[in-house]
This record gives sequence, C-alpha cells and structure tokens, in this order.
Amino acid sequence: NGVMSGLMQMLLLKVSAHITEQLGMAPGGEFREAFKEASKVPFCKFHLGDRPIPVTFKRAIAALSFWQKVKLAWGLCFLSDPISKDDVEKCKQKDLLEQMMAEMIGEFPDLHRTIVSERDIYLTYMLKQAAKQIELPRASETEPRKYIPAVVVGVVGMGHVPGIEKNWNSDLNIQEIMSVPPPSASSKIFKFVIKATVFGLMGYGCYRIGQRTVQFILSMPAAQSYLQKLTEIKSQ
Repeated sequence: NGVMSGLMQMLLLKVSAHITEQLGMAPGGEFREAFKEASKVPFCKFHLGDRPIPVTFKRAIAALSFWQKVKLAWGLCFLSDPISKDDVEKCKQKDLLEQMMAEMIGEFPDLHRTIVSERDIYLTYMLKQAAKQIELPRASETEPRKYIPAVVVGVVGMGHVPGIEKNWNSDLNIQEIMSVPPPSASSKIFKFVIKATVFGLMGYGCYRIGQRTVQFILSMPAAQSYLQKLTEIKSQ
C-alpha cells in the first residue's frame, strides 16, 4: 500500500492493540457479530459496504501536511491513555460523541473529511443501492413488473449515523472520493529519506557483520597457520 500508508496502518494496529488490551475486546466486534447473525438468516446476503481501506488511507495521508503527519504519528506512537468501559458507554451518548467529533475536526479537519465525511457519503451510497426495490421474476414480457421492498440492516459506527441521515436524500457521486491523489513533494521527500535511512542502516549492518566475521575467521588458529604459510611461501 505504499510506505506512508503502510506506516499509518502499523500505527493504527498499535492503537487497536492498545484498545484490545484496555477493554479485553477487539475493535470491530459489532461487525463480527453482524456477520454471525446474518449467517443465521436464510437467503441473507452479507455485504461489506465500506470504502476500501487503502483508498481511505492514501486519501487521508495526501490531505495532511508534513507537520500534521508528524504530529499524528507522534500522538499514535505514544498513545497510552487508559480506556475504561465507562468511557465506551459515554461515547454512546450522542452529545458527547458529537463533542468528540468536533474536537477531532478542530485539530485535523482534513483527516476528518477523508476518514469520516467521505465515508459517510460512501456508506450512504452503498446502503441506498442495497435498499432498492427487488424486481420479481415475470412469467412473460407482457406481464407488468412487480417489485417488493428490500429488507436491509446496516451496521455502521455511531460516528457515521448523523452523516448518513444528512446525505440520505441527496444525489451522491462516489467517483471523486474513490480517486487517489498523486503524492505531494513532501511525501516524496519523506519516502526517499525513509528508504535511504533503511538501506543505509542495512548496508552499515552488513558492513559491521562482515568486518566482525572476517576478524573472527582471521583470529582462528587454522587461519593464522594458513596465513603464516602463505607469508613464508611469498618470502621464498
């Protein structure tokens, strides 16, 4: 998925591990539970309706400036705040949830746009596609078309509910939010610095290992005896 996107995924996995350790449950449990329940319903189709993660990550990273990326990465690296089940219950309250979202918008507005607002549009579009009426099969071409309403259960994060309600009656186009913008100059420089650092450390490590290996081999009695014989032969 690219260097920056890969690093961001690693940091978010760290956050996920922190939440799992604090609460004793992994994030995304509601989606796993939805899958289990859907499998119990005859003829139920289960659809993953969120925007692909690589697209979201790449658009989010492209929207941030270099210093915003550094600030976000720093915050994720040193995330150690305790999380209790009471904190989770508080997040279920609409007013507190909206307050948290407002704080996030204030600090990283572009990140909120790509991770929340754009996905609100995508989720709404996918739900509306799933909610279209189902056409019943016809015995002949002359028979009038008959439709039945689709029964849909959408399982989404609470933070997406207001956005879905807001966008439901709008004409949506998801082509724009599915495109991945080209990397910025700062991203290219950062990518080059990371690659140069990694390859430089690898090269230095190989050099040090090779140097120590040669020294170890030369210190062996058999090698010293062999070198002494070569010296004698050369002098003769």
